[in-house]
Amino acid sequence: MDRSARVTEILSWYGADSPGTLTNLARMLEHGKLGGTGKMLILPVDQGFEHGPARSFGPNPPAYDPHYHFELALAAGCNAYAAPLGFLEAGARDYAGRIPLILKLNDHDLLADEEDPEQAITGSVADALRLGACAIGFTIYPGSAHRNAMYGQIREIAEEAKSVGLAVVIWSYARGSALSKEGETAIDVIGYAAQIAAQLGAHIVKVKLPSAHIEQPAARKVYESTGIPIGTAAERVRHVVQCAFNGRRIVIFSGGAHAEEATFLDEIRAIQAGGGFGSIVGRNAFQRSKADALSLLGKITDIYAGR
Repeated sequence: MDRSARVTEILSWYGADSPGTLTNLARMLEHGKLGGTGKMLILPVDQGFEHGPARSFGPNPPAYDPHYHFELALAAGCNAYAAPLGFLEAGARDYAGRIPLILKLNDHDLLADEEDPEQAITGSVADALRLGACAIGFTIYPGSAHRNAMYGQIREIAEEAKSVGLAVVIWSYARGSALSKEGETAIDVIGYAAQIAAQLGAHIVKVKLPSAHIEQPAARKVYESTGIPIGTAAERVRHVVQCAFNGRRIVIFSGGAHAEEATFLDEIRAIQAGGGFGSIVGRNAFQRSKADALSLLGKITDIYAGR
């Protein structure tokens, strides 16, 4: 398959990586209905572990079945499918080679109330290789008292993953006692989270869509004195992408909790207008019926494809 000019450009940003890692990054960028455009639509299904099975799959019972998500990602033409160890093990053999996989290597549950969340290591680089994954995924919580331990974990894991040719995806979710609830999506905090993930060696950075709130007083002074434009959702997306090495790292945005379609698609349009690289959409897809999910994912694809 010939590589598109856009994918060739993106790969040129990762000059320290091996041919194996670049091949796996290209496999994701060239796959699916957005293949070759430089845009990405990824289906993540770690919510059964993160939020509990009933809360995650009860609204659409077929989603209890791990195979359902492989089929949904394939039918929607996603660039990749991301999940923890158990879900990927349940379907990796049956769907081998049909869609790029991202093995999520850490997870946490909601069975205890944690002011400062952290994640348990639930998979390994060896697991990712065994399952034929293109990449490993890892969550960090900037703002948590446990953040430094998580930074150290992903530094070591990223080094190992890259040494065997895997790409690295970091879920950089600002959360913890250092932040207010509003601060978890503040523009300064989300930009900071994107920068941290890029500095930790992520090829793909996943963050939440930012609000116009500014959490840090010191940051507020800079935003106001320099006039950084953050008034619209598209401007805020553009700034977050700027924070990830001036757009030289792939930044995709979380789909978040189930939302009304019109509202959700407005967010997708803002990501597109702001130069974001795409979305990672879980609950807004698999909590709908399959027909409705495919309709929504098709509309997202059309927006990112410029149709």
